[in-house]
Amino acid sequence: MSDSLTQPAMGAGTAAVQGPSSTAPSTAPGLAGSPSAAPAQALPGDLAAAIETGACIGVMGGGQLGRMFVHAAQSAGYQVAVLEPDAASPAGAAADLHIPAGYEDATALAQLAQRCAAVTTEFENVPAAALRQLQALQVVVAPQPAAVQVCQHRAHEKELFMRAQVPCAPHALISSASAAASPAHQALLPGILKTATLGYDGKGQQTVHSAAELQQAFAALGGTPCVLEKRLALRHEISVVVARSASGDAVHLPVQQNLHRQGVLAVTQVPAPDVDAATQQRAVQCALQLAQVLQYVGVLCVEFFVLADGSLVANEMAPRPHNSGHYSIDACDLSQFQLQLRCLTGQPLVQPRQHSAAVMLNLLGDLWWPMGAAAARTPDWAPVLALPGAHLHLYGKAEARRGRKMGHLTITAPDAQQARAVALQAAALLGLPGF
Repeated sequence: MSDSLTQPAMGAGTAAVQGPSSTAPSTAPGLAGSPSAAPAQALPGDLAAAIETGACIGVMGGGQLGRMFVHAAQSAGYQVAVLEPDAASPAGAAADLHIPAGYEDATALAQLAQRCAAVTTEFENVPAAALRQLQALQVVVAPQPAAVQVCQHRAHEKELFMRAQVPCAPHALISSASAAASPAHQALLPGILKTATLGYDGKGQQTVHSAAELQQAFAALGGTPCVLEKRLALRHEISVVVARSASGDAVHLPVQQNLHRQGVLAVTQVPAPDVDAATQQRAVQCALQLAQVLQYVGVLCVEFFVLADGSLVANEMAPRPHNSGHYSIDACDLSQFQLQLRCLTGQPLVQPRQHSAAVMLNLLGDLWWPMGAAAARTPDWAPVLALPGAHLHLYGKAEARRGRKMGHLTITAPDAQQARAVALQAAALLGLPGF
């Protein structure tokens, strides 16, 4: 999440939060006719009627999120088909059927529709057009294409925040070189310029301090439509994973406190150690409100910033399970992937209970490439697995690359203090920074 807003020194002044009633000088222009301005599309089929175990369900996307969903679905008695172009994908390797084709391949989509009773998504950039094609083939699709399309475009996402009366950072749409040169955007500087689409984990964005830097950054990002957000002084980063059924029932995981390094999630702690109960409650309410306004069906993660003055702003949404929710596999009685399955198959939603405090450490490919190494080597997991409450999850990726998400380690314990202490031991053994 820290890829989105640079964190100044603690105690720095903060900008006004932009919401529907804000008088912030620069806002995203109206997007009449955009996906976020229209009600969510109706789902074909009847998600209120449960899809029985033994049926096949589909996943668009083959990454680690899909792999963990496959495991959850198979454990519950379902078969899973994955449509993913990469022949060696983590989810494809675990699935009952892997369809190695592009996401918009008409023949592959028809094969998926013929095999599956319902289809979900594994990452946010699955083409909405492909999901609509599946709907046209009378397959249940959740999350629905209109909702996914909103989350794929930052300007549409910001508009949804304001329409749902959820505060977000002051921002403006920059769609041309002339817009980048406009003096009207001075009030948003210093800021973060982000591509409106396809950005993640710190990619597709640049910090800008002046009008000249804004123009240079817009050109460097290819002149594609961007959103300029005012940089805010941050205290903490948190996220909320919610699950909403087709009938409107909604539940949520506990609030997760996150630490990012170089734009990539590094550590998640639950319960959130530094966030008061009132702020956590506001975050949950905002996340549930966004799911309601979007008429969302499935698992949705909403990332928030807690500002230096204690106020809360929404950063972005992910229409899928989220890296910060992986701890739920080991620390909750229902994981985010089990919730995703229940939403898709029309099974009852039950409020998850966290039975253990947890700290999750993200494991990047850098661990396989120690300083000065001429070749990748597998980390020594034995000392880490000797720690109490250590749960290692590797994603089955054949090649370790620096910055690539290879797995995660969750430490569970009876209380947060013990979980943190053991997680710090694990980090030291792996050569990871403390937190």
